[in-house]
Amino acid sequence: MADHNELGKRGELLACSFLTKKGYSILETNWRRKRLEIDIIALDGDELVFVEVKTRTTSIFGEPEEAVTPQKRRHLIQAANAYVIKSGYDRGSRFDVISIIIENDNCTIHHIPDAFYPV
Repeated sequence: MADHNELGKRGELLACSFLTKKGYSILETNWRRKRLEIDIIALDGDELVFVEVKTRTTSIFGEPEEAVTPQKRRHLIQAANAYVIKSGYDRGSRFDVISIIIENDNCTIHHIPDAFYPV
């Protein structure tokens, strides 16, 4: 596996642990619908949360959350719609971003609830 894929998987594991400690229930990881993917699907109370995780080794070229482009948001919204249809979940939902920087032995996690809204 390429180094960036391993870093991404490590970040997703850290994000799941972080959310679990905050009381979220993890429903799915790496949920796919055709070419679309959602990193983490969780419940925060009865609210369905679709989480995009971005992990980097440095912020020198910008914060990881800046990589959630408008196109990526559209793909996440499409995937979330597919998940809601498939699951039949009929309560509130939101999109969060978890930004992780892993530098040497230091790890910084920044959770952004309601990071964006479907339009």
